[in-house]
Amino acid sequence: MNQPPTKPISAFLGQIICGDCVAVMRTMPSESVDLVVTDPPYLVNYRPRDGRRCMNDDNADWLLPAFREIHRVLKPDTICATFYGWPWIDQFMAAWREAGFRPVSHLTWVKQHSSRVGYTAGQHEVGYLLAKGRPPRPARPLSDVLPWEYTGNRFHPNEKPVCAIRPLVEAFSKPGDTVLDPFAGSGTTGVVAVTSRRLFVLVENEALHCQAARERTAATGPCSPEIPPPS
Repeated sequence: MNQPPTKPISAFLGQIICGDCVAVMRTMPSESVDLVVTDPPYLVNYRPRDGRRCMNDDNADWLLPAFREIHRVLKPDTICATFYGWPWIDQFMAAWREAGFRPVSHLTWVKQHSSRVGYTAGQHEVGYLLAKGRPPRPARPLSDVLPWEYTGNRFHPNEKPVCAIRPLVEAFSKPGDTVLDPFAGSGTTGVVAVTSRRLFVLVENEALHCQAARERTAATGPCSPEIPPPS
């Protein structure tokens, strides 16, 4: 497939783009992004009690193409921090490696409530740090066990809290850097970027979530009080 014409990265900065992230990233210049922090579909066909769905959570067709483009647009020696669905780690890991990434750390966010019950009560989220090349290590490496606050999932069925994303942005980028989230959901990465003095590019394929992301980034201010988790 021929690569479509690219635009300068300045055309994307501060934008919350509603569309397919693979198609959008193919129009972004190579080696133009300092950090990727993202929360892609988990491939688990997630069905919360309120009936909302996550697009493309029931197929992996997007997985390798998306991470190939993420790898291409990242600058040399940088990090992609990504959540993933642990039941399908074999598919995620195979795609990451084929795209050119090297896993350098595993991350766990500890919840005070259970989000699912199976053989155990699920009280954590997981992610990986994926390296392109040989990124420098932070002067003060963050813990691989990170905080979590219940958001109430007001804006997205799998909404990530600001406190879960902020440590990644602050550890692996600096003020003025460009942070990309190609699976932006309701825009938490954008909120963190704004309050951390980073530039952002967000891509989300659900129009309702794009609108929520635009409203949240436009109204970014002091964090709201934590919402109590479900009993």
